[in-house]
Amino acid sequence: MNKPILVIMAAGMGSRYGGLKQIDPVGQNGEIILDYSLFDARRAGFERAVIVIKKENEALFREVVGDRASRFMEIRYAYQDLLDLPEGFQVPEGRVKPWGTGHAILAARELVDAPFCAINADDFYGENAFRLAYEHLTSLKDDGDVAMVGYLLKNTLSETGSVARGVCELDENQQLTGLNERTHIISTVDGPLMTEDGETYTRLSPEAVVSMNMWAFPRQMMDALKAQFPLFLEKEVPANPMKAEFFLPMAVDTEMKQGRAHVTVKTTPDKWYGVTYSADKQQVVDAIRLMGENGRYPMPLWEA
Repeated sequence: MNKPILVIMAAGMGSRYGGLKQIDPVGQNGEIILDYSLFDARRAGFERAVIVIKKENEALFREVVGDRASRFMEIRYAYQDLLDLPEGFQVPEGRVKPWGTGHAILAARELVDAPFCAINADDFYGENAFRLAYEHLTSLKDDGDVAMVGYLLKNTLSETGSVARGVCELDENQQLTGLNERTHIISTVDGPLMTEDGETYTRLSPEAVVSMNMWAFPRQMMDALKAQFPLFLEKEVPANPMKAEFFLPMAVDTEMKQGRAHVTVKTTPDKWYGVTYSADKQQVVDAIRLMGENGRYPMPLWEA
């Protein structure tokens, strides 16, 4: 079996954030969040990474990321393109929105020849998460043996605004039985609250396990995405041609329901950091500086 690959989704623009947050520096020496993911992945055991980007941003990513990290691991690029559709399908007239996270992973299909870990470029996951993913990918039991690295809800909230999280339902063996998308969760002094209508709020347990879109997949998941995508285009797009998205968790759920995959949730106690809103950035900068001062990361990060 070929060694596991890290696949990083970096093609999306941060609409709520107000720019290309994937390359916004957060480290003391100009490091971006993606640098820390690559660094943590490398010390967990990953030696190869595929970064999924928009083609027009390639030069920028190569300048910001490639020169530093490529000295320590193999970095390749894949391109998410709205026109990358199966034969017989066309982009609906007027659509500019990308096809979603499932399509982003599918964009890397020609470069992935091994089990792979999928992550977002703009999420700070922490070293432990990559170790959990790598350990799973190097001990797969079968072609449907999927893992999701979960976080405690209380460790993923923003003090700036609401967040969307997939709240996990687990059985006694830490197997995922359901994933409930909650699109509006806020942090309060008494714990997290969620609402669906903006008026009625329901309390959520701060200990609830949530998905931050970090998955560990057998190589066969790429084949599953390739098979599912045309069905999505046939069934979902006609009803919502401008905004329908092929989400990665939705694809995993389909594989689970059809008995082709089972998902083990491996929960990390680490705090997640991200920049959903521009005002979140300083919290991330401060946290990373403290981790550096405490010896968790070298400063600068990619020093020889």
